[in-house]
Amino acid sequence: GKPPPPPPPPPTHSVSIQSLDTKGKVLRVVVSVGKLFLLLGFLYMFICSLDILSSAFQLVGGKAAGDIFQDNSVLSNPLAGLVIGVLVTLLVQSSSTSSSIVVSMVSSGLLTVQLAVPIIMGTNIGTSVTNTLVAMTQVGERSTFRRAFAGATVHDFFNWLSVLVLLPLEVASGYLYTVTKLIIDSFNIESGEAPDLLNVITDPLTDSIVQLDQSVISGIATGDQEARNKSLIKRWCLTFTNTTLKNVTVPGPENCTSASLCWVDGNITTTLKNISDTYNIKKCTHLFVNVHLPDLAVGLILLALSLLVLCSCLILIVKLLNSMLKGQVAGIIKKILNTDFPFPFGWVTGYIAILVGAGMTFIVQSSSVFTSAITPLVGIGVISIERAYPLSLGSNIGTTTTAILAAMASPGDTLGNALQIALVHFLFNISGIILWYPIPFTRIPIRLAKGLGNITASYRWFAAVYIITCFFILPLFVFSLSLAGWQVLVGVGAPLILMLIIIIVINVLQKRKPGCLPAALRSWDFLPLWAHSLAPWDKVVSACTAKCCCCCKCCQIAVDDQEKTGRESVENNKKPHVEVYDNPAMSADKEVENEIKIELEILKMSRL
Repeated sequence: GKPPPPPPPPPTHSVSIQSLDTKGKVLRVVVSVGKLFLLLGFLYMFICSLDILSSAFQLVGGKAAGDIFQDNSVLSNPLAGLVIGVLVTLLVQSSSTSSSIVVSMVSSGLLTVQLAVPIIMGTNIGTSVTNTLVAMTQVGERSTFRRAFAGATVHDFFNWLSVLVLLPLEVASGYLYTVTKLIIDSFNIESGEAPDLLNVITDPLTDSIVQLDQSVISGIATGDQEARNKSLIKRWCLTFTNTTLKNVTVPGPENCTSASLCWVDGNITTTLKNISDTYNIKKCTHLFVNVHLPDLAVGLILLALSLLVLCSCLILIVKLLNSMLKGQVAGIIKKILNTDFPFPFGWVTGYIAILVGAGMTFIVQSSSVFTSAITPLVGIGVISIERAYPLSLGSNIGTTTTAILAAMASPGDTLGNALQIALVHFLFNISGIILWYPIPFTRIPIRLAKGLGNITASYRWFAAVYIITCFFILPLFVFSLSLAGWQVLVGVGAPLILMLIIIIVINVLQKRKPGCLPAALRSWDFLPLWAHSLAPWDKVVSACTAKCCCCCKCCQIAVDDQEKTGRESVENNKKPHVEVYDNPAMSADKEVENEIKIELEILKMSRL
């Protein structure tokens, strides 16, 4: 017979650099440095695409966001204010933009600081949707998606739980307003200047694509009718405003600037007024400066392009990280990032992670950018969700320090109110951290995010349902009830909240003390299967997907593969459960015991 083929050469990453010759060592170093520069390049493009995505959302929905802020009768309802903060931040994809609208409204006297507090809480929730959407790009790999989605939604759960506690507290006692008012009154704060850190690097590229006139949205929100007819796209980057004293005809003497500067000649009344004339000097140089398209069309073009670049960069970043973080390198990095300090200083580690998250967010000037950047690292297993949680909390603090510095650049007459709103945002996040971090038992967002990650890994369509429900349907539903008045809001909302609380209590008792419940309530089996299991809904979604699929044969192969995978998973349930990681060094990590139980229950239900 023929001689056996030679064994395949060992993979490159398994060969130590010491065993290579000079040429091999140089090649290894050049490849590693090249990958590092590629990674930095893709990360730069990723950050720029997030900036362009925000601009695109402002072009598509910015004027609508300004209109939403105009109805003060609705804003007087704290719950409506919260929802408006969520919706506006979703429309413009930037908490700093929505916060600046609130600041301008308070400065102009259209909104009091007390009414602005719930809106600021809403902007905190709305900004957390970006990293959740980023996690959706990793839906291809089940185990990666489980970790990435859990790592992204831990931020969502923290914000929602903080609002559930602090909004009623604020309505009842004015806690955030009172404390920040005392701080403002206690210090003689002088006007400052907000620093440009990462913007210095990203602005040359993003400004060459599109530049927006942020004053248009604020003008619409503050009732300026001229702003409604203006385009958000900035055409002139250098202008000159000349103010001169001119004779102006006014309807009557009551419209004169003063009695001494008023002349009446028959039916004509003339007065002296300061008239400002703006002269355009230099046009902007971005791509859309001479494009005569409506804002909506430009916004949709930029939305499609920025999403394409964002997803492409994210996929390439994950692949590069997987290529770079192999073998011992992955194990060392993972150990450094996830290891606690030795006893008795283990508790310090989390607080250092909070400071790191705050510092990094201050550098990149955006919590969305930072949390979106660590999401793929959670997905490939480099950062654990327990470490991602304090990093996200620190990110919340970092973005508020930027807002405080920006508020300090306000004019002297509006400095107090602008700074108080920024401090409300800061105190809200600090209070949330005190509620949900120091005591390990209170770190509920981690447990909720892990549970949601397990569900979405088994039923991937549920991730889209979660995003649409939590960030669109629920806020719009509450906003609609708020428009109908307090009576309708309480009449519809109170029974729903009461029913939700009862379901949560029964679920907790079923797991911890089932003996306290009547026999019928010790499980949800008395309900129809569709009411307590996602398996029937999964069949419906699968059937709809199969009908929409163009190639029935491909769909059938996919279904057969899924059934085969399900059977193999059931057969392997008796074996020790090992999480599937992309990196070989991480293949020894195991799921937590309660996650295994959840997966086993899901598999059992999916066989029905």
